[in-house]
Amino acid sequence: MSKSNPRGELETEFSAFDLCPAIQKGLASAGFLTPRPIQAATISQALRGRDILGLAQTGTGKTAAFALPILERLLADRSPNGPRALIVAPTRELASQIAKEIAMLARYSSVRTTTVFGGVPAQPQIRALRKGADILVACPGRLLDLFRQGEVHLDRIEVLVLDEADHMFDMGFLPDVRRIIGAVPRSRQTMLFSATMPTEIRGLADSVLRNPHAVDLGHSKPIDLVKHALCTVDQRDKFDALESVFNDDEFTSAIVFTRTKYRAKRLAQQLDRCGHSAVALQGNMSQPQRVRAMDGFRARRFRILVATDIAARGIDVEKVSHVINYDMPNTADAYTHRIGRTGRSERTGTAISFVTPEDREILRAVEKVMGNAIPHWAPHSPGTLGSAPGPRRAEARQPKVLDSSPALRARKSRKGQAASFPRGGHAAYSRKRSGANSKAEKGQAPSLGSFSH
Repeated sequence: MSKSNPRGELETEFSAFDLCPAIQKGLASAGFLTPRPIQAATISQALRGRDILGLAQTGTGKTAAFALPILERLLADRSPNGPRALIVAPTRELASQIAKEIAMLARYSSVRTTTVFGGVPAQPQIRALRKGADILVACPGRLLDLFRQGEVHLDRIEVLVLDEADHMFDMGFLPDVRRIIGAVPRSRQTMLFSATMPTEIRGLADSVLRNPHAVDLGHSKPIDLVKHALCTVDQRDKFDALESVFNDDEFTSAIVFTRTKYRAKRLAQQLDRCGHSAVALQGNMSQPQRVRAMDGFRARRFRILVATDIAARGIDVEKVSHVINYDMPNTADAYTHRIGRTGRSERTGTAISFVTPEDREILRAVEKVMGNAIPHWAPHSPGTLGSAPGPRRAEARQPKVLDSSPALRARKSRKGQAASFPRGGHAAYSRKRSGANSKAEKGQAPSLGSFSH
């Protein structure tokens, strides 16, 4: 809810935090009218200078939760010496995204933000640092390189933020993060935000935070606004099943996850040849190539982004309708992070996982974290993938039968047999896979349809 004050300026529900007028104006201009739960739970304490431990699912508004207190501090005391705030992020994309959001919120102030990350020439970043910056958003590797060269000064840092701390541990940045912590003043305010909290990150939090204000908003489970489904399928049938997803009435765009860089590149090329607007995002790409891929996906020049876990970390694209695990991840935490690419900003999304018998262990782990079995889905066209998310019981899942996609029917017709799509999550793997079900014996396509809850 928003309203105008006597001077005609737009006010928002962030007014309760008593932020300075320049920040309030930036919030209203950016369309930030009502604090999200992580923001409502942390901003007041952060404004008082307390350390913060914020555990919340990806895409829930953590950036503004730490950016607003930083901006308020900097504008209350315009010391010319900087940088005074350091935000450490695991990927180039996330660093750029954070800097962009801060610039949007600070557009009516004189606060300057600079980014530092690898994969691009260092000289432009060095020139920007020499011009002066109040807030530095950085990836650990390039930050330490420039620190050793004397181009980055960390002795005046007042606020340190570690964003997506679990990602930094997964990517092997923990030693670098500890070096950075050792280089900033001990008297700083520290805020640590994470979507999951492995034991190693808990240890880091305990060592760097002083009497923190801790907020845990269901960080361990995949985001609640996402509908989950699994499709049991042979490796050779995954591509046909993937094409069927694009027939979902709710499909607008998707991030498709693969296990390797080569597989991501090859799948994107295959989709493109079949008439789908797809692009790959993988670790062998140069920074300009990555930027072109992401800009094209955000602008909807590409409706499908095929990515690996490492390449996709930190991606924040609004209105991604589907996340598809073409290959299952290695851990339940990785599943949570992947699924966090949809269902963002309180919008619903759909997550579909293609599982093979080899994936039974990771499927068990994922369902344990979720607290229930994932409903089965079989490729279909037309229709939608299901109703709104909610508590599910494995024995209640009875898919509605619809037609298969033309591509899948044609392929099965050529093979003269149908794939088997057992129901019931990982329990289905205890059954011996039959070479023919009742429909296959009649030469028809497998039972395909929507999943139900």
